[in-house]
Amino acid sequence: MRHGRRIPQLGKPADQRRALLRALTTELIRHGRITTTKTRAKAVRSEAEHMITLAKDGSLAARRRAMGYLYDKQLVHALFEQANERYGDRNGGYTRIVRTVSRRGDNAEMAIIELT
Repeated sequence: MRHGRRIPQLGKPADQRRALLRALTTELIRHGRITTTKTRAKAVRSEAEHMITLAKDGSLAARRRAMGYLYDKQLVHALFEQANERYGDRNGGYTRIVRTVSRRGDNAEMAIIELT
């Protein structure tokens, strides 16, 4: 039973799931918008919002936690520089998920997740 477990399993073992979410979060912060399945978009939303919250904090400990999670060191520095001016007035809600057409091969629900 998975009562109260909110992290989607995504059909992968824990190490592969963690690597997938790290990669998707890194690319979302780098490009500002990515296209993926709806379930993956919902899973990566919480990770991306957590990274932005760390960047808004701006402390050395928060920077080290973000560097341990994201794959690109320069991306972390850029995120920490612009987070306060871009997201300083909000307490969450930094991402938007927009549904798109289903994928042709397997009819999976697709979505665009973007930073607002």
